[in-house]
Amino acid sequence: MGVLKGKTALVTGGSRGIGRAVAERLARDGARVAVHYGSNEAAAEETVGAILAGGGEAFAIGQELGVPGDAEALWKAFDAHADGLDILVNNAGIGTSAPFSSIGEEEYERIFAVNTKAPFFLAQLGAERLRDGGRIVNVSTGLSHAAVMPELIAYAMSKSALDTFTRYLSKVLGPRGITVNAVAPGIVDTDVNAGWLRGNEEAWAGAAAMSALGKVGEPSDIADVVAFLASHDGRWVTGQWIDATGGSLA
Repeated sequence: MGVLKGKTALVTGGSRGIGRAVAERLARDGARVAVHYGSNEAAAEETVGAILAGGGEAFAIGQELGVPGDAEALWKAFDAHADGLDILVNNAGIGTSAPFSSIGEEEYERIFAVNTKAPFFLAQLGAERLRDGGRIVNVSTGLSHAAVMPELIAYAMSKSALDTFTRYLSKVLGPRGITVNAVAPGIVDTDVNAGWLRGNEEAWAGAAAMSALGKVGEPSDIADVVAFLASHDGRWVTGQWIDATGGSLA
């Protein structure tokens, strides 16, 4: 603990899954962490409690994403607790979508509102608060680089746009020493995947077989990559899409 001492981080969707693992890891490294949640306040408070119990610092802020004014409202809540930012992790997202043949306009627009539009404006308003030398990490997906699950076409498209945003934003904020990167998980054992993955031996074996390492990813596997990019050690990496799929695309 200590490499992020004195730093303040915001992790969107930080109450569960990958977001919780990221929040807890950044806190262990010394950062004061804002744990954002969209609707599950109890889960966010549980995450904050776990961080505090481990000797870290954290606070919860709630704001639904994908609605008008979401970024402004989220930052207003953040400003009530902190006077600046060093690390922004855009993790919150909608993880599933209907297939091409049946997805409707409302669901399509919702996916892009949460996965693409929200990170854009969170970063835009967050840049005013982000100190020079700061970090932005966007959580993408391996599906933006490989069409292995064509039924998730809209989701993959929304994350592909996020990847492009990452590259361009690195040029915009680079003169301030701020790095911007995207981390792309593969199949990870989270609540989002629980319905089809947990308790189904065939599904679990199939998911594990996709990885060159022969296992299903864990939230901590992704959190550790994010932590590297957020640290001083990641200072010379920017504008990159980091494959954190466990070799699923190899």
